[in-house]
Amino acid sequence: MKSIKIALVGIGNCASSLVQGLEHYRDGANDMVGLMHWELGGYRPGDIEVVAAWDVDKRKVGRDVSEAIFAKPNCTAIFAPVVKPTGTKVKMGRVLDGVAEHMIDYADERTFLVADLPEPTREEIVAELKASRTDVLMNYLPVGSQEASEFYAECALEAGVAFVNNIPVFIASNPVWAAKFEAAGVPIIGDDIKAQLGATIVHRVLTDLFAKRGVKLDRTYQLNTGGNTDFLNMSNRKRLASKKVSKTEAVQAVAAERLEDENIHVGPSDYVAWQNDNKVCFLRMEGQLFGGVPMNLELRLSVEDSPNSAGVAIDMIRCAKLALDRGLAGPIDGASAYFCKHPRTQMTDDLAQTAVEEFIAA
Repeated sequence: MKSIKIALVGIGNCASSLVQGLEHYRDGANDMVGLMHWELGGYRPGDIEVVAAWDVDKRKVGRDVSEAIFAKPNCTAIFAPVVKPTGTKVKMGRVLDGVAEHMIDYADERTFLVADLPEPTREEIVAELKASRTDVLMNYLPVGSQEASEFYAECALEAGVAFVNNIPVFIASNPVWAAKFEAAGVPIIGDDIKAQLGATIVHRVLTDLFAKRGVKLDRTYQLNTGGNTDFLNMSNRKRLASKKVSKTEAVQAVAAERLEDENIHVGPSDYVAWQNDNKVCFLRMEGQLFGGVPMNLELRLSVEDSPNSAGVAIDMIRCAKLALDRGLAGPIDGASAYFCKHPRTQMTDDLAQTAVEEFIAA
């Protein structure tokens, strides 16, 4: 039987939702509600298996992935309370810049408890990827983990493993890194996963609607609050540079005219502990209708943040495997544009959907 073997870097809320989802939809259960594709290129969710995993939190290292996904500081919704053991234990990963300093001593359960264990070398991780016969390496490191993400991208290149970059560190969209993956004959999808129905996709669709209906967009903001580890991590503004660029450019890319910097604000705004993994988006758009008559739109969106990305991740994994099967290399542009906020080639979402469906059908 065909299978897709994946490795996870970071066993946080997003990885938890992904692994829960693989259990939830196994063998066609639960009517497939919430999936964009039940079967994609001959692969189904149940064909995906976790064969390697790394984290740095002592509450997760050494435990089976099926247990580690429920360990603190994870706080996402539990929709698959019983996950079968994967047979894969979480190993100690490389810290590098993957843990923000303010997270280590933070006085609540969102803090990181870094394991006092030797960190693996690149050679050891490459050997593990090869020994486990990993097809796709999923990057779920915290926002701002530039050095750590590049470390694991190098591991994927050396091991010949497809790389899916779920975070706003620019690799697939970086010409230097794109050339490295092309030269190595390895596919990559990225950067920065676009949730199934999150703040960015809603903001993009509305911005595109303004353009298509001839409404001049004068100014807009998107404010987000949440209480998960991701929002706590991003409360350190130094780690937000690439995230701000990624989310802002995702909106600018579909506007009829590029907005001046002072007229657009898109990005994480505040950490509210009791929200846990619930993310609340406040969106405002101001523009001009026929005759220059002013209008404005305000929207409030509340979603469970991590499950909102998991279905997209399942499709990204399968597209990455299709790229491997077909011998493709470098950024997979259609999939990256449809699934990510900051792809190498930006497209409107309708064009991106057409491109990814053509890729799948090919």
